[in-house]
Amino acid sequence: MINKKFASAEEAIADIQDGDTLLMGGFGLCGIPENCIEALVKKGVKNLTCISNNAGVDGIGLGILLETRQIRKMISSYVGENKLFAQQYLSGELELEFNPQGTLAERIRAALGLPDGGWDAETEAALKDWVGTENLEERWYGGDRIDPVVVAHLTG
Repeated sequence: MINKKFASAEEAIADIQDGDTLLMGGFGLCGIPENCIEALVKKGVKNLTCISNNAGVDGIGLGILLETRQIRKMISSYVGENKLFAQQYLSGELELEFNPQGTLAERIRAALGLPDGGWDAETEAALKDWVGTENLEERWYGGDRIDPVVVAHLTG
């Protein structure tokens, strides 16, 4: 098993490079990786794609990375409390991919290959007819077949 404990935020983000995609935890401003965000600012990585349920607020959370122009694209479900985000998006400086919260969670789940509770055979057959079997990805988890993955998954 990989050891995911680090002595510092700087050590935790050491492998992050320009252009990387980051999954950022938290909900609103609760549980956000504040120390890692500060370390990213100090490191100066840029052109990041950040996947998060929100874009922080001015001067807090991802808002700090927006101030330093380190985020190129946000994949998010809510961005309504960040004026700088709005300015950068409306000027074309920042890309945005909106997802409803549940879809965002499902796209992340799909990338991990985690089972979702199952499909019945009728639903799967209809799905194959609709999207074509060549577009379905089949995955296995713990020896069990997982339902066809058709959600465009997100990884970071």
